[in-house]
Parts: sequence; C-alpha cells; structure tokens
Amino acid sequence: MKYSLPSTSKLLDKAFTFGVATASFQIEGASESRLPCIWDTFCATAGKVRDGSNGDVACNHYNLWQQDVELISSLGVDAYRLSISWPRVMHKDGSLNPQGVNFYIGLLDALNAKGIKPFVTLYHWDLPQHLEDNGGWLNRETAYLFRDYADKITQALGDRVYSYATFNEPFCSSYLGYEVGIHAPGLAKKSYGRQAAHHILLAHGLAMPVLQKNSPHSLNGIVLNFTPAYPLTDSEADNTAAKLADEYFNQWYIKPLFDGAYPDSFALLSDEDKPVIHDGDFDIMQAPLDFLGVNFYTRTVYQAAAGKPFAEVDMLDAPKTDMGWEIYPQAFTDLLVSLHEKYALPPVYITENGAAMPDKLLNGVVNDQDRIGYYQMHLTAVHNAIEQGVNIDGYFAWSLMDNFEWAEGYLKRFGIVYVDYATQQRTIKNSGIAFKTLIGSR
Repeated sequence: MKYSLPSTSKLLDKAFTFGVATASFQIEGASESRLPCIWDTFCATAGKVRDGSNGDVACNHYNLWQQDVELISSLGVDAYRLSISWPRVMHKDGSLNPQGVNFYIGLLDALNAKGIKPFVTLYHWDLPQHLEDNGGWLNRETAYLFRDYADKITQALGDRVYSYATFNEPFCSSYLGYEVGIHAPGLAKKSYGRQAAHHILLAHGLAMPVLQKNSPHSLNGIVLNFTPAYPLTDSEADNTAAKLADEYFNQWYIKPLFDGAYPDSFALLSDEDKPVIHDGDFDIMQAPLDFLGVNFYTRTVYQAAAGKPFAEVDMLDAPKTDMGWEIYPQAFTDLLVSLHEKYALPPVYITENGAAMPDKLLNGVVNDQDRIGYYQMHLTAVHNAIEQGVNIDGYFAWSLMDNFEWAEGYLKRFGIVYVDYATQQRTIKNSGIAFKTLIGSR
C-alpha cells in the first residue's frame, strides 16, 4: 500500500512540495453566514445537479476546520491548497466582511503553526450572485471588481499566505458555465463562453500587480486545467481536428498569458462569437507569473466530422474513473513536456490530479486500490516529465476529502479521505495512507 518512485526522483527531494487541495464551496457549508453565490442559485434550479443536492452543509468544514487541520497535518503534507469564498469575505457594498475574513485568518494561522504552507486560490467558481445579476463574467466591470476583491483580501491576510492563485480553471467557469451551461450560472451561448473567458483572463491580469504589491513574498500565479487532445487516427483530417480542439479548450487560456494573443483558430469564430477586446487587454493579461498551476485528469480523443471543426470520440474499451474519464497517464507527461516546449514557463505546480472512484467504507477501511493505481501512474508521469526537463516544484492530490462535486452533487468521491455526510466522520482511505507513506519516506 505505497507509491514507488525511482530513488533519484526529484519528487523524493525534501524541497519538492506535496499537498492536498480543496475548494470553498465544495467543503465549507455554512451558507447562511455568507452572501449567495451562483452555485447556490444553480443548485436550487431543478435538474441542474444530478442528485438534487447543494452546498449548504457540504463537509461542514466551516465549523470543523480545526479537526480538518489536524487531519491535514496527520497526512504529513507540506502544503494545503484552499480557496477563499468571495461571497464570504465581501459585503455587497464591496467592503470586507470581518466574520468571513477572520475564518480564513484562523485557518491560515493554524496551518502556519503546523508548518503547512497555505496555497490560496482567490476564485474557485463561487461568484457572488449579486455580481451575476449584473452580468457576471459577461460584464467587463466584474474584472475590475475582482481586482478590488483581490486587493482587499490580500491586504487583510497579510503575510500568512505562501502562494496565491488568481483563478482556478478559467475554462470551467467560462466554457462549462457560460458556453454549454452545465455549470453555474448555466448559460449556453458560444459568444458568452468566449466573452467570459476574456474577462476572466483580464481579471487575472489586473489582479497580478495587486498581489505582487500586497504580497511580494508569496508565489503568485494562476491555475489552468488541461485535457490534452489526441487524434483518433494519424490522418491529416483527424490531426487537424485534434489541433483545433486543443486550441479551443486548452491553448485559449494559456496563450494570451504568455504570447499575448488567442490561438490562430480565433479567426474561425464568426464575428458575433468573438469577444470584445479592448486595446491593451493582452498587455494586462501578460503580467509575469511566479508559478503556473496545472490541473490534469484525463485526455480526449477527436476525429474529423462533417459540418464542425472536431468531434469527440468515446474510447469505449479504455479504463475509466467513476466520472467516465479515460485513465491515460502518458497524456500527463505529453502535456507537461509540450507546455514546456511551447511557452517560457515559470516553475510549475501540479495543483490538481486525482480520480473519482466508487469507494466503499467497509469495517472502517476504504481499500481504494483503483485510486492507488491511478496515483501511482500519474506520479510516475510527473517524474517522467521532470526527467525530460520540465521544472515542476510540487504536486497536490485532488482532493483532500470527498465533497460536493459540482453538477454531480455528492455522487462522486475524489477524496483521499472518505466523508460520511450523515455523520461528517472522516476516514483516511488507503490511497491517503499511501500518500502519507510516500511523503514520509523522503
């Protein structure tokens, strides 16, 4: 029940950061002590969340945070990645909410007291609903309100934070939330997805100088998710389809940050689907990064299709997680190497990697061998990328504990810790014990 890596692996160096990750809406609960957010509204809309659940209680982390810090500490990790709930720390008038701010100050102080580095994400999808009512990420003003939020909360938290990320996975907020509507706020229009993406990347660029000013000693950057695109066959048509899909779903969110432009396929968008871009926007987006967070779970396979640029292919016979996502660790190495070759990257942290599996708690034990296998293959994939020259400084398991899995509700379990939602009892799964063993063996 342990993970093995070559004895010379950088991952076994004490300087390499191992951590676990969560997000505010997914674990905190205590919805009554913050403003409503877009996910509250989405959950309350019939048919949006598979099990009809919501984040009102979730893992009750808001009330159980002290025992959760003990749990994190017991795993021996170097770092804990959490997100700040914008609607918890800000009033409607844009002033800070002291109750919400003090919750995070207590949490950060407890982590620091145990020598656990706090990696803080400022936006993990829970936009205050009153901002969505004014257009949300379709409204350019929201980017400037995000800068203001970033400014105030980073001043309030002082020197307690080891690393700040502006955003977690702009792709999910813009594409899933505004373009196809399967995440909050549930809008579905191509032009909305592209405009929301532009404003989120703009908000990131506006916030970066604020972070560097207010928190000059923290590592400040952004977290992007990638689902590498592969052609079904080696035909020119399938290769072109995969390239277009890669640009649309992956490069769209990173190229502006490093190259100050959208991918070439931007030209293929109809004029009504193109975002409104102001002069200087790309200059703002290209704010220097101290680190790049990379989230990886799976790959996607594409083929050419009549009447559209690409069509996704379901790899029917491939091994899959409980989310139905193909397990293909080679794509992780390929992705990291390709990003390293394509862009002048800062140090990279793997800020999320993990798998949902159909866990069973039997006699106080979760023997999740399938997840252990997933982690073993993907830790090896990270090792292989480092061997090929990619500068990777850390790895965070997603997730610390089972939680509210967005549109899937509580049906999918990603944790290395099992949560019994009826009792809020936490049980470290065998994958978590293996993670602890690996960290302790360095």
